[in-house]
Amino acid sequence: MSIFPLHKIHGHLFVQVDGHLWLLDTGAPYSFGSPSDFHILGEKFALQSSYLGLTPETLSDFVGVMAAGLLGADVLNNFDIIFNCPENTSIFSLSTLNLDGQVVKLDEVMGIPIVSATVNGREYRMFFDTGAQFSYFQDEALTTFPPAGQVTDFYPGFGKFQTDTHNVHFQIAGRSLVLRCGKLPDMLGMTLMMAGTQGIMGNQILHDWIVGYFPRRGELVF
Repeated sequence: MSIFPLHKIHGHLFVQVDGHLWLLDTGAPYSFGSPSDFHILGEKFALQSSYLGLTPETLSDFVGVMAAGLLGADVLNNFDIIFNCPENTSIFSLSTLNLDGQVVKLDEVMGIPIVSATVNGREYRMFFDTGAQFSYFQDEALTTFPPAGQVTDFYPGFGKFQTDTHNVHFQIAGRSLVLRCGKLPDMLGMTLMMAGTQGIMGNQILHDWIVGYFPRRGELVF
């Protein structure tokens, strides 16, 4: 078990390992970066140099900070992780970690976690994506919530896009959350439908709490 600095920069979450910033992205199946070998807790992971056209250089341009690369599910899902955004720390462990709180069971597709959340009494399946600075809700109910302005975002393999956002009220594990949600472009929205999901829950749910991400046993605790 080791503690690493956790940084929230321009709405994105980065873990600092050996002086390098790595974007934390549970929503990406594969990692990439430079150096090509990523070492953590005595484990070595061989990384691709790019993913869907993203390189460390283009990623750094998108997020507005120099990043060594992106850590996706192929790396992150080997560990128990506790995110402590209020204290800007993260714990990675090869052993089992425990955290007091509400347990949310996770499903997954290609290693990408899926949580169930409720909106207006209806249950929706949402990808849990720490790489997303905003959330996305692919339902016509989106526009019934208070508008929150237009944003510019990007998606690997697609590039930049703009969307109007709304403050959507979610219920998850007994907690009430208000997440700023947009709507994905049609092509990206179709990929959610193919996976049987209706949205993306971004890293906003980590900002105010200590959250345990335990993918090896399919649990999110907060």
